[in-house]
Amino acid sequence: MPPRIRLANARVPVRCQRLLCQSDIPTLVRYASTVTTPAPSIEQMTTSPVPIARFPPSQPPSHRRPEYRRSQLLRQYTSIIRTTPLMVFLQHDNLKSVEWTAIRRELSKAMQKVDAKIAAEGRSAPALAPHIKVQIIQPGIFDVALRIVDYFRPSQETLEMGKPPSANDPATQTSAEISLAGSKDDPTLTHDLSRAAQAAVRHKKGKHELSTLLAGPIAALTIPHMSPEHLKAALTVLAPKAFGYPAPTRKANPDWHELSVQNGLNKLSVLAARLDNQLFDVDQTKWVGSIEGGMDGLRSQLVMALQSMGSSITSTLEGAGKSLYVTLESRRSVLEDEQKGTSGEAKGEDKAE
Repeated sequence: MPPRIRLANARVPVRCQRLLCQSDIPTLVRYASTVTTPAPSIEQMTTSPVPIARFPPSQPPSHRRPEYRRSQLLRQYTSIIRTTPLMVFLQHDNLKSVEWTAIRRELSKAMQKVDAKIAAEGRSAPALAPHIKVQIIQPGIFDVALRIVDYFRPSQETLEMGKPPSANDPATQTSAEISLAGSKDDPTLTHDLSRAAQAAVRHKKGKHELSTLLAGPIAALTIPHMSPEHLKAALTVLAPKAFGYPAPTRKANPDWHELSVQNGLNKLSVLAARLDNQLFDVDQTKWVGSIEGGMDGLRSQLVMALQSMGSSITSTLEGAGKSLYVTLESRRSVLEDEQKGTSGEAKGEDKAE
C-alpha cells in the first residue's frame, strides 16, 4: 500500500492567516465606502409593485389542465374548425385498423389524382392531397370546440394586448385586479382553455346545430381548402352509392375493390357536411361536389351570370328608349302630315277665291 500523504505540512499557519486578514481590511473598507445603495425614488415608494406572474407567458393559466389528453384534443379541434372550411362527418361502426389503413390509402390516391389533374390544366392551386385526412374524433370534446369557436366572442378590451386598460398601469389597478392577475379567474385570459371561454359556452350545451349528429362513433374528413373537385373525389371513394357517383371500375382502380376496403366502406355512412360554417345535408353536399371546374369554374359562372344580367338590363333600358323614340317619331310624322294637309287646303281655298 502506498504511504499516505499527511496534510499537516500543507496547512497555513495561524499567524499568516491573521496577516492576510489584516491586509484585506483596508481594501474592503475602501470598496464599501465607494459603493453605496441609492435611495428609492418617490414614485417607487408611492406606486404598488407590478404583480409577479405565476405562469410563463408561453403557458397561461387554464381552466383545464393543458397536459391532459382532453385539453390537447380540445385545442386540436378548435384549430381544425377555424382553419378547415370543408368538413364531412361520417359514422363508423367498429372499423379495424387494416380497414382504416386501406381506406386512407385509397383516399390519398384519389386526392393525388385530382392534384395532378389540376396541375395538368395549368391552374394555380395548392396541392391538397398531403393535408386531406379522415380521422376519428371524440364527439363530446368536438361539441365543446364547436361551441367555443362559434359562440365565444371576447370583448375588444380584453383582446387589446391581452390585458384590460387598467392592467397597463399598476397605479390604477385595484387590489382585486392585482390578486386576479396571473390566475385562472383572470378575465383577460381568452384562450380556448380559459375559464372565460368555458363559462361563455356552458349554457349553449346541446344547442349547436351539429349537437344532434355528434353522437356515437364519429369520423371527420377535413379538406383545408374549398375545393369541390376534391370533395367529389373523396365522396366517390368513401360513399359513391349515397351520392349517386359512379364507383371506380375494377380495371381503373383494382385496389378499391379489395376486401379490406369494401368491408370498411360498408361500415361507413355520411351524416352531413360543414361548409363555411354552414350545415349541409347529403343533397346539398352533392350539389357542391357537382360544380364543374372547382372554385374557378364557379367564379366563371358567376362572371357570366353578372355579364348576362348586365346585358339584359342594358337591352331592357335600350328597348324602352327605342320604343319611346319610335313613338315620338311616328307622332311627329303624323303632326307633319296634318300640318301639310291643312296648309294644302288653305292654298286651295285661296286659289278658289
